[in-house]
Amino acid sequence: PWLLVAQGVQCVTARAPPAAMATVSATPSYLPMALVDKCIGSRIWVVMKGDKELVGTLRGFDDFVNMVLDDVSEYTFTAAGKQVTKLDTILLNGNNITMMVPGGDPDNKEE
Repeated sequence: PWLLVAQGVQCVTARAPPAAMATVSATPSYLPMALVDKCIGSRIWVVMKGDKELVGTLRGFDDFVNMVLDDVSEYTFTAAGKQVTKLDTILLNGNNITMMVPGGDPDNKEE
């Protein structure tokens, strides 16, 4: 309750009922870096700026989302079609990453 003092007299006034409170959702929410951290050791599909996509096992990343992937398939899309290159390990610059799909693979698209 609010306490008012006027001319040496104390008055107790009733406080207005509280506004409706937002409910807490049962679905968990993650910060982006925490979500990427949960993907370490898992397969991840990374879409890069330009015409490249990569699928590999995420080994690590830093605050700039530079990533190290192992057992990588690099997909390059050109007018002639799709070219696939296999790589053991690659270091990706986070500035060139546009999207990451945990567990995704461009060859396993749903119809």
